[in-house]
Parts: sequence; structure tokens; C-alpha cells
Amino acid sequence: MKKIKGIIDRFEEGFAVVEIEGKTKDYPKAIFPKDAQVGDIVYITDNRVEVDRQETQKRAKEIEDLMNELWED
Repeated sequence: MKKIKGIIDRFEEGFAVVEIEGKTKDYPKAIFPKDAQVGDIVYITDNRVEVDRQETQKRAKEIEDLMNELWED
């Protein structure tokens, strides 16, 4: 079983659009946890999806830090 790491880009009409290595791929929204959100880092194995909350929070903090650096006076 191959484990694929991606980031949820958006949800569209029953699909989750996931960015994987710079490209997007559609997956049935039904295989995602109900609380999955845009920006979550996910691991997809066959028809099973796990959200990595710790990695998602780490990524969000890195983005927030970059934004703060950008907007500093």
C-alpha cells in the first residue's frame, strides 16, 4: 500500500481536491473525515484518509510567521 501525502486545496461537488507534489488530484469527499478542512495535511492510503493535525498546525504556524515577517514595519 502506497501512502500519499497531500494538502486539501478545496472541496467541490462531492470531491476533495488535494495538492500532491505541486499537482492537484480529486478524491471522493466521502473518504475524508467529516472534520477535514481546507489546508489540512492528509495521508491517503487506498480509500482511507488520515488528517495529520500536528503537521497541519506546524504548517499553519510557519505560514503565520512568514506573514508576520512580511507585514512588519
